[in-house]
Amino acid sequence: MSKFDEKVAQYSKFMDDKGLSYDADLLKAVTKGLGPSIYKRDAETVSGSDAKELITVKKNFLIKKLGLEDGPQLDVAIDKVIEAIGKSERSKYRAVVYYLLAVEFGKEAIYS
Repeated sequence: MSKFDEKVAQYSKFMDDKGLSYDADLLKAVTKGLGPSIYKRDAETVSGSDAKELITVKKNFLIKKLGLEDGPQLDVAIDKVIEAIGKSERSKYRAVVYYLLAVEFGKEAIYS
């Protein structure tokens, strides 16, 4: 199994453990879109309590990647995803957060 496949399996297990339903192919595509950052511990995760980190998620992923307009709905969606994963969960994997946000806004086609 390649390192990439190990990461996808890790994220799949994480979602299973959290009771989050997911499409394995979409999760794999989102993970692939993150490139080498998935292999760096700090870059692989999102801090749900760090405002600067959440602004980065909003600007770099929701606005640039998904093409969404800035507004309060983006912050609401980020909060919803953080809540779904669990605020106390230390390892909020970026691939999982991005996957859930893409689904939340119906932007799965970007990864087709």
